[in-house]
Amino acid sequence: MARFDLYASIHKALRSFMADTLGAVGRMDVDDAAERDATLQQLRSLLDALEHHAQIEDEFIHAAMQARRPGSAEETGAEHERQRAALRELRRQADEVDGAAGAPRAVAAHALYQHLSLSVAENLAHMHEEETVDNAVLWAEFTDDELAAIHDRIVASIDAQEMAQVIRWMAPSLTPYERSTLFGALQAKAPAEVFHRLLEVARPHLAPRDWNKLVFGIAAVPLAA
Repeated sequence: MARFDLYASIHKALRSFMADTLGAVGRMDVDDAAERDATLQQLRSLLDALEHHAQIEDEFIHAAMQARRPGSAEETGAEHERQRAALRELRRQADEVDGAAGAPRAVAAHALYQHLSLSVAENLAHMHEEETVDNAVLWAEFTDDELAAIHDRIVASIDAQEMAQVIRWMAPSLTPYERSTLFGALQAKAPAEVFHRLLEVARPHLAPRDWNKLVFGIAAVPLAA
């Protein structure tokens, strides 16, 4: 029987967010002010999301691991510190693109793209480590009910704006079953207006077939035409 996985869904969301942003930075027209501003804003939003994600893991997951098995989260915690340094440098590089002009701006944008590519690769490897090594500790030391309680505390700590961003990237990244499970839990626990707002956040990012599977699975709203 599958165990409760604290990492699976949010990591799918972050992988999609990273991949989309990397592609946007790679094709960015630095001489188009509107495109440049939108792309760098998406990048900064990604960097904020990655930083907060690491903070949440440190506060809720790593603290729990350390309490049950001292030392078990030290390596992952140290990697988070290295990630924070990389995020600060990416922010600096984004500001450099903003502040440059002409040929230097194109050079700065390429350097940003290269560093972002490396950071994405490192994050993908880091997430795999958490999903395998850290999950092995969590599954050995905690029951599924205890892991679900940790998850609920994490969700309660996220404000409405950040939750909308999480849902925007998470919903299209999940399988139909995972998506229905996610929204079924939201439907059961969140106020109705919050649930419907998050459902509408997800809708533009789902193909009609996926949207129909979702609403049929949770019986929340009429099927799309």
